[in-house]
Amino acid sequence: MSTEVRVRYAPSPTGHLHIGNARTALFNYLYAKHNNGKFIIRIEDTDVKRNIAGGEESQLKYLKWLGIEWDESIDVGGEYGPYRQTERLDIYRKYTQELLDKGLAYRCYCTEEELEQEREEQTARGETPRYSGKHRDLTPEQQSAFEAEGRVASIRFRVPEERIYTFDDMVKGTISFNSKESGDFVIVKKDGIPTYNYAVAVDDYLMKISHVLRGEDHISNTPRQLMIYEALGWEPPQFGHMTLIVNENHKKLSKRDESVIQFIEQYDQLGYLPEAMFNFISLLGWSPEGEEEIFSQEQLISIFDTKRLSKSPAVFDTHKLAHLNNHYIKNADPDRIAEMAIPHLQKAGRIAAELSPEQKEWAYTLVHLYQEQMNSASDIVELSEVFFRSHLELESEGAAVLAEEQVPTVLKAFADKVQASDEFTPSKMAALIKEVQKETGFKGKQLFMPIRVALTGQTHGRDLNQTIVLLGRDTVIDRLHAQVKGA
Repeated sequence: MSTEVRVRYAPSPTGHLHIGNARTALFNYLYAKHNNGKFIIRIEDTDVKRNIAGGEESQLKYLKWLGIEWDESIDVGGEYGPYRQTERLDIYRKYTQELLDKGLAYRCYCTEEELEQEREEQTARGETPRYSGKHRDLTPEQQSAFEAEGRVASIRFRVPEERIYTFDDMVKGTISFNSKESGDFVIVKKDGIPTYNYAVAVDDYLMKISHVLRGEDHISNTPRQLMIYEALGWEPPQFGHMTLIVNENHKKLSKRDESVIQFIEQYDQLGYLPEAMFNFISLLGWSPEGEEEIFSQEQLISIFDTKRLSKSPAVFDTHKLAHLNNHYIKNADPDRIAEMAIPHLQKAGRIAAELSPEQKEWAYTLVHLYQEQMNSASDIVELSEVFFRSHLELESEGAAVLAEEQVPTVLKAFADKVQASDEFTPSKMAALIKEVQKETGFKGKQLFMPIRVALTGQTHGRDLNQTIVLLGRDTVIDRLHAQVKGA
């Protein structure tokens, strides 16, 4: 095992970057950077039938979007490549032949039908289905006979009998398995492609991976990988298995679970900030000392400690994510948030696809007005709805406000002043409201509330003077006059 910390994230290009895989990548990245080590990305693409077009590019794109950088991979190279498994087939063949020569692996000519029948018979007897080893000790003549039938062999690993395999897990402590729980397993399929557990063990050794941090669903793979290490005379890496991520009902996240958005690409599309997602994902199954939960990437690298990885399932708290993203949005450059939010207004048909300079300035100001309230950039569509309604919808509280005796006087006075004013700016609106106060004698809620409700239908909202200007002079006058007539 390498003395230098070398960790890897090894995605299969069978889909887009899932929140659980993103956490695996992020924790490995933090561990490497905290220990001045190397973070490697290896593409495990041997399940050719399940690979999807663009899957590889999508994985790398959204890791970069999160702010994760790597030291070695298919795009940056490195001295332990190739970093794509389908380009390493010759390497696996070499070690497969070594295992065959030592009698630690053998050719199995069983058909799928024979194996299925064997499993069914074992199940009927109440046994745990596993390969019986019926082709463990074929003679050369028997092998030749099968090959004459046109059968193609897979290659199975000869599992040692009654052996206890123990490893010290970085998260869960000491874990032991008995080899009798596993039948001889396939290491090379009939098409010559290595299976997951075999290729992973070979790659991790040759790439000098020192620590393997992954989800606890991989615990059952570990003994098979330890067997491969032992058979080839290699020292295994140190393993650490992180707890599963569950939803707020403490059910394991399923890709069919619609209570949680599960793919990083979707968060990008909804207008979440990558630094907020990085921060949030870092807290899924790991906790810092103290109560603070908002950290920069640099702070997380500094304080990351595998001893603080949780032994309990990590709850995906959607409210915490909204709170974190809101914090980052509030503190972000307003123009950056505007650039993220405006496409959502365009997609909703609220503003034109092509904006004039004046329209763009108006849209920027609108987003800036609501920046503090946004949990994601897409929230702007719902938050700013009042600016795009053709008819006001009064809240019940608003109707009560407009029924007050002073309302027609206040609204008419303000409408007249807006209509007569040459200037239409937030500061001018504040001055005009002040003039209405002096003229009518009404102040406080009796003055401000009727104007807000008449213009927005709401009793609460963002800065009133900026809201007035964004609504536009004509809309303001029309809405004020409509309420005066209605009164």
